[in-house]
Amino acid sequence: MIFIVLTVFVLVAAYLIGSLPFGYLLTRALNKADIRNYGSGNIGATNVLRVMGWKAALPVFILDMLKGVAAVLLAKAVIDLPVVYLAAGFLALIGHSYPVFLGFKGGKAAATGIGVLVALSGWAALSLVAIAILVVAITRYVSLGSILGALSVPLFFWVFGYGLPYIIFGLATAALIAGRHHENIGRLFRGTESKLGSKT
Repeated sequence: MIFIVLTVFVLVAAYLIGSLPFGYLLTRALNKADIRNYGSGNIGATNVLRVMGWKAALPVFILDMLKGVAAVLLAKAVIDLPVVYLAAGFLALIGHSYPVFLGFKGGKAAATGIGVLVALSGWAALSLVAIAILVVAITRYVSLGSILGALSVPLFFWVFGYGLPYIIFGLATAALIAGRHHENIGRLFRGTESKLGSKT
């Protein structure tokens, strides 16, 4: 019974941590504006970068990433069971994508996904970031870097010898993040996607 209660607590807490809309809160605090009314309308760091510049985007990225770290570390501290902390990490991504505090309309989970991966596997996280940076450096498409980085997650778990639960988590994460970028994928195919450095 205690195990069930603690598991429910961890999973609900992970979702609520993921739901914290730092992009919305920080931009509100900085210029009293709602970031959802500008650019792509997204609360993530990429849209904040285009609308307000890197000084606003960097803390949003870091805080969104730390949400993922915190959700997994909380789960590990309370119930050190892989299935539980993998579920907690995924629920943090769900929280960021569909935050209860903003009517379930949130970000695309890339930064939070990096944070979750940092807490799960440092090598996999470094590999993902390397892939994303390389893609962005070559193409200047942040969205493409995020998508290809996410799709590499299950592969890196397999390469580094993690078991089936991790690979399933990686597949679910890749599907979620790619799905959240469906509009970007359409713009990439049409050649209308904004590149890094373009401002709104």
